[in-house]
Amino acid sequence: MIKVAILGHGTVGSGVYEVFEMNAGKIARAAGEPVEVKYVLDLRDFSHLPYGNKFVNDFSVIENDPEVTVVCEVMGGVRAAYDFTKRCLLAGKSVCTSNKELVATKGEELLRIAKEKNVNYLFEASVGGGIPIIRPMVQCLAANEFNQICGILNGTTNYILTQMIKNGVAFEDALRQAQVNGYAEADPTADIEGHDACRKICILSDLAFGDKFDPDEVSCEGITKITLRDVECADKLGCVIKLIGRAVRCEDGSAYAFVAPHLVQKESPLAAVEDVFNAIMVDGNATGEVMFYGKGAGKLATASAVCADMLDCMQHRDRRRDIGWGDGSQKLLRPLGGFVSPWYVRFRGERAALEAALPCESVREVDGELAASVNPLSSDELAARLETIRGGVLASMRVLA
Repeated sequence: MIKVAILGHGTVGSGVYEVFEMNAGKIARAAGEPVEVKYVLDLRDFSHLPYGNKFVNDFSVIENDPEVTVVCEVMGGVRAAYDFTKRCLLAGKSVCTSNKELVATKGEELLRIAKEKNVNYLFEASVGGGIPIIRPMVQCLAANEFNQICGILNGTTNYILTQMIKNGVAFEDALRQAQVNGYAEADPTADIEGHDACRKICILSDLAFGDKFDPDEVSCEGITKITLRDVECADKLGCVIKLIGRAVRCEDGSAYAFVAPHLVQKESPLAAVEDVFNAIMVDGNATGEVMFYGKGAGKLATASAVCADMLDCMQHRDRRRDIGWGDGSQKLLRPLGGFVSPWYVRFRGERAALEAALPCESVREVDGELAASVNPLSSDELAARLETIRGGVLASMRVLA
């Protein structure tokens, strides 16, 4: 019998236990023998649960038990999760996680330790919840050079924007709805300021380009400045607003990576992704664009991905998955100021002044304001041109080409 442990009994951790119980027969057949969750680590009292006897609050019990060969880390955060993950790997135990912050900030070190100890560190659930994206990138699409990764990577912000677009709900009210429905935390900063999506695009960039993209160095803009007027102007231009994480490869192998609101043409598949759903488009030089779509979060959806990774570890005990990237020394991240894209600009003032400052493709009037589609400019050039009319500029956003 294979013995495993779960670190954390929150939403995802309890879901992992539930999946192991619910699909015990299927998992046993795939693993080649029955699988038992021997321990669940949590400081809280869960003695009332049917499996309350499995709870421990001393991590060293798991660390020092040779019977436990695969560990699931779903604690969140970096401090304890990093310490416990590292100690598990050093003890010769494979670790699977949904912790995008830990993977984005410490992934290269943990993967290196896993390689040295001939065990696995897998993290399918860290991006897209239950959507398969990590394994397809490192296996199914492994023969491709990745030109671009572009996606809606955060369900909370997508839900808020959907409420603004479909129902005309102001940002603050849409955020409160998301909190009431359990989609947003009491402190929603990581979601609405784009930090969650930033960690995810960094992980995807690490995999795609082979070196670390540090979340602290990647440009990150959230949705807090978006107004219903921007939503209305986008509609007039045939677009919807989405928070997009992007990584774009350049000819020399360097790349731009960033998170920002974009105007997306209504004909784009990404425009139809609504509510808490996520979608990730991967452009390979052999495959062209491939899109992955589904629930980006949720108890059982995320737990399903974690359990699949754990099963993968059981099936590859003798030969580990070869996943890894560099420590960031290649300095692949390009300054975003040079990135060229089309733009949307909302302006109050004379149309002649707007058109003199910017290469406008089209200009629409919306309740006394001007909404312009602007031909491609670099971020730095747009900023310089907007400086000449800064008194009238109300908003600017990239348009997804």
